[in-house]
Amino acid sequence: MQSSKRTIFFIDGLNVYHAIKNSRFNQYKWLDYWELAKKFTGQKDGLKGVLYFTAYSVWDNEKIKRHKRLVLANRDRGVDVIFGRFRRVTRNCRQCRKKYQTFEEKRTDVNIAIHLLTNAYKDSYDKAVLISGDSDIIPAVQAVKQAFPEKEISLVIPVGGKAHELAQVIGSSIRMKEVHLRTSQLPNTVTLKNGVVLQRPGEWH
Repeated sequence: MQSSKRTIFFIDGLNVYHAIKNSRFNQYKWLDYWELAKKFTGQKDGLKGVLYFTAYSVWDNEKIKRHKRLVLANRDRGVDVIFGRFRRVTRNCRQCRKKYQTFEEKRTDVNIAIHLLTNAYKDSYDKAVLISGDSDIIPAVQAVKQAFPEKEISLVIPVGGKAHELAQVIGSSIRMKEVHLRTSQLPNTVTLKNGVVLQRPGEWH
């Protein structure tokens, strides 16, 4: 009997967040990422790990509090959380030509690339599943394919997102649908293993 494929998910949390935020699916932010990964785990796959790549905002304390709640709930379910960061950048307005300051997320694509490669070299997975639409991950995908042709890589495109280049390189993709989000929600009240109780943020109902 053939053993199941050791499968690890690499989830671009900010990519998923913005896909949900900028659509009619805004009420699904209270996501159980382990449960979401299970929705895309095949019968021959053995779910070995879920890596959730994200970053806390630096300009909205209430948003940070909600996000921290989500992180705590997911860590309690076995999800590994890897953080990037936001930094202040200066840009030029194309219309008025004036400079303005904004925030830009850094390191998420690099963190995904590093973990995708290091886990391949450690032989931690037979199959890697990316949930992202970020084409910046393509060089890492190509490196794994070249160095480890026996390893399988597949792609889940966040709801409403586009990932033509990434899908073309990977060659296997599934599109996330509303049903996947709706059936992967954390309970409204989450009691952690240490007894701490977390409530679903009111804005996320």
